[in-house]
Amino acid sequence: MLQILFRFLIGGAVVSSFALLGEIFRPKSFAGLFGASPSIALATFSITILTHGHAYAAIEARSMILGAAAFLIYAGAASFMLLKFKIHALTTALLLMPVWFGVAFGLWALLLRGAA
Repeated sequence: MLQILFRFLIGGAVVSSFALLGEIFRPKSFAGLFGASPSIALATFSITILTHGHAYAAIEARSMILGAAAFLIYAGAASFMLLKFKIHALTTALLLMPVWFGVAFGLWALLLRGAA
């Protein structure tokens, strides 16, 4: 129960900080970049370090970086398809989900191959 409270407090404080950054910077489209994801990651890291140690948190951080790289490729492909082919956003998102997962699992497989 204490862990949930701790996560709530850290997450709330960091979400508020990032929301403030989103209000400060222009254009307002940047506000989404400073939304929940960074604060959830920071709260998760804090709790992971406290409960499992630094080594485990490093593995989690590496996984988040690989997922972010896969998302960057997904977002780039989605932007290209939306602008070039004028496909509906929902259709584009659904069509490109396998790309995101494929890149993420491919990077993970490369990481495992390098560790072996």
